[in-house]
Amino acid sequence: MHKHHETIEIEESSGNVYEDIGQPNAAEMQVKAQLAAKIGEILKARNLTQTQASVILGLSQPKVSEMLRGKFRGISEAKMLECLSLLGRDVQIVISTAPASRVQGRIEVLFA
Repeated sequence: MHKHHETIEIEESSGNVYEDIGQPNAAEMQVKAQLAAKIGEILKARNLTQTQASVILGLSQPKVSEMLRGKFRGISEAKMLECLSLLGRDVQIVISTAPASRVQGRIEVLFA
């Protein structure tokens, strides 16, 4: 019996899965994914149900569920930042000059 070996090509990620798959608005989607993950982490740490979270966040329970499952196209970054604030997190937006080595700036989320 002859075994057939298949070569698998592996491509290094850019660090943004949405960019890697050619998603429009990849940077925005990456930011939203990080914000949603942090919101989910806080809710879990507080042992809050989605219904309890919906009351605190001012969102419907289905909207909370969608956000936590990565379906956040219908929720703005501003609303997600507000959610973090409502969950007791300070949110700071810092704008700085990009280094000369890059033509464009980048958007990133840093959690302290």
